[in-house]
Amino acid sequence: MSDGGVDGGSLFDDGELEQAFGTELGAGPGHSDAGAEVQDQDPPAETHHASIVVPEKSPTWAEFENGWHIGLYRDPVLCGVFAGVVLGVLGVFVVLRRAIFVTAAVSQGAALGVAVAFLIQIRLGTEVPPVVGALGMALVVTAVLTLRTERLRLPRETLVGLTYLAASAAAVLVGDRITQESHDIAAILFGTAVLVRPVDLMLVEFVGSGVLLVALASYRGFLFAGFDPEGARVVGVPVRLLDLLLWVLVAVEVSVATRAIGALPVFAFAVLPGMAALALVERIRWGLLLAALIGATAGGLGYLFAFFFEFPVGASQATLATLILLVCLAIARLRRGRT
Repeated sequence: MSDGGVDGGSLFDDGELEQAFGTELGAGPGHSDAGAEVQDQDPPAETHHASIVVPEKSPTWAEFENGWHIGLYRDPVLCGVFAGVVLGVLGVFVVLRRAIFVTAAVSQGAALGVAVAFLIQIRLGTEVPPVVGALGMALVVTAVLTLRTERLRLPRETLVGLTYLAASAAAVLVGDRITQESHDIAAILFGTAVLVRPVDLMLVEFVGSGVLLVALASYRGFLFAGFDPEGARVVGVPVRLLDLLLWVLVAVEVSVATRAIGALPVFAFAVLPGMAALALVERIRWGLLLAALIGATAGGLGYLFAFFFEFPVGASQATLATLILLVCLAIARLRRGRT
């Protein structure tokens, strides 16, 4: 995977990989004899060699299978699939509220939080877990976006756009000051990380399961408050509380997923599967199931596409989700033409 592939997007050095996966690097995929010969040579004085040497030949299924068995590629695939499922379900509620760019702002806020955590560790020597930084900034962005816009005399779209731009610019500026972790920052912003740490996969699975359970348990309230907020208020439904709960769930899931797979695919999974599902089905229950399936497909097959064609992972996952959306829109259009 070029440009943020195995070289540019690796989050580990040799020791971390061996500790994380319990295996020697030479036994993993992408380490052919040619690669070993390159490593045996003395590198030039000021040349930095990445942990994994990409062979000149195209990746093969055997290499991927070997990496899968030791967890090297299995973890990022499972992470993409699980994040796609949870974000796809949340995306249905987001799309129904016509608030898709809120997830973009929250994603960038989470990316900024991770970058700030790295900066604090480098400059102050205080270790802040990146997920904590991501969650903190995501919740700050969520709090800003849930403000009553009539008091600010700003349209809600303006507030969302302002927050998104501010978070994006700040993430880039902070990342520019973190030269030691430049690969990590690129992975967080654009989803170029090829590998996922086991702890990040566990967080995505554990936190995602909780978020999914709460979202499904609040299913009817989310729909009522989203479709007819005024009518819901009349019958005593806590519309504002339900809105806040939804955006907190989005912020929490976006935080852990952004640390693992990056802001770009997270935004794609939180919007595109929901749009595709609602274009095809009328029943929201089926829409939730279809959105989860589309998100899982984009997360898993997108990684495979990136591996075999050597593209950046996050961009491949987002592109596949976009293609699925276009196919669903075309099918929906054909259906309308026949009726």
